[in-house]
Amino acid sequence: MYLDELSMSEFRKKVKRKNLVAILPIGAVEAHGPHIPLCTDSIQPEYIAEKIAKKLNAIIAPPIRYGNCQSTKNYPGTISIQPDTLRAVVRDILTELVRNGVKNIVVLSGHAGSVHMAALRQAARDVVDVHDVKLMVLSDYDIAYELRGREVPGDDGHAGTIETSRVMAIKPSLVKNRGRKGAVHIPKFRVLRNPEKYWENATDGDPRKASASLGRRVNDYIVLKLAAYIREMLAQPG
Repeated sequence: MYLDELSMSEFRKKVKRKNLVAILPIGAVEAHGPHIPLCTDSIQPEYIAEKIAKKLNAIIAPPIRYGNCQSTKNYPGTISIQPDTLRAVVRDILTELVRNGVKNIVVLSGHAGSVHMAALRQAARDVVDVHDVKLMVLSDYDIAYELRGREVPGDDGHAGTIETSRVMAIKPSLVKNRGRKGAVHIPKFRVLRNPEKYWENATDGDPRKASASLGRRVNDYIVLKLAAYIREMLAQPG
């Protein structure tokens, strides 16, 4: 159930329920090779949020489909916002959820860039420092990548086997082809104006090995683990 589809009286009734959880999905408009869409990092957390909401009777805040993209910033179609912008918007949304009576919030990002995630975590810290709220911040890839070295190669990454498989399972009509194998060769410790010079096709891994069945297994694994983490959060002291 999406929060903004409720009436104000329906929302007021829901927030009175003990242990209500609100999930805020955050994505990005980012290049993911020639084979999967720019909305890849958005449709993944939104799908997981919907599954979690059904499992835990949670509500979903309207998603944010913009994020901060560093290594893919110059590829066609990537639309990146500044970390401070992302931090401020997320902080304001979290603050408003708390003001409206929500006490348990999960910020779930489909984009896992380090600067992007740092902005989300700082926004959460800004809120927990002044409000009585339980907050969790993670990327669904914090869980998905636990499967590397098991069902997929240990070095699988951006737009590779796992990510392409997940999109095939969630929205197969948006998968253009299987793409081709790629790898990141950005030199260690470099801060680059044009990182794409060291990264062909914005792909890190082998999307040719992707399958919808693998995508479903990965998505199910994420839902199972995230539901357990949320239950743990609810049982813990503030």
